[in-house]
Amino acid sequence: MGKTYARIDGRLREFIEAQPLFFTATAPLSGDGTVNLSPKGLRGSFVILDELTVAYLDFAGSNAETVAHLRENGRITLMWCAFQGPPNIVRVHGRGEAVLRDDPRFGDLLARFPDIDPDPHGLRAIIVVRAGLVRDSCGYAVPFMAYEEDRDLHARRFAREDDASLNAYFEKKEYIASSLDGLPGLPLPLPPRSV
Repeated sequence: MGKTYARIDGRLREFIEAQPLFFTATAPLSGDGTVNLSPKGLRGSFVILDELTVAYLDFAGSNAETVAHLRENGRITLMWCAFQGPPNIVRVHGRGEAVLRDDPRFGDLLARFPDIDPDPHGLRAIIVVRAGLVRDSCGYAVPFMAYEEDRDLHARRFAREDDASLNAYFEKKEYIASSLDGLPGLPLPLPPRSV
């Protein structure tokens, strides 16, 4: 039932762009390391850059496992599920990179996200993923669920922060500068944004 796609375009692209939620999965190289799986939401924080490249905004949170794993080995899988309409699951298996705020590419990449204001969310990095394998599967067991709206809690929480207070918040968290397994995570202090 599953199909492999050469690129992210047409109906596949429309499906991905219509989903209000997706998941990311990463893991360290160590066989006994911690696998990380994260939900990602907030309309406008995900874009398709070209037929094989996607990106999403990495906002403030209580850990930085994805950044740490990408810094170590680059492996990442993104997954979208149809919770409404015809059943479908799409996975993009690829190589990812955390483009940090002081990277010269950061400003141009950020301009690709015109439908969201990243400032109230404590933007840490932009995750760019180059697809190596794009597949779908049936999704017959995925339940119907209705999307109502994005929560405003994240923006309300992090809108109070400037770079100095965000750094202080991150430095208090055990798993920001390093991962659960001790891999280098988000460089602190948080670099200023490149323009």
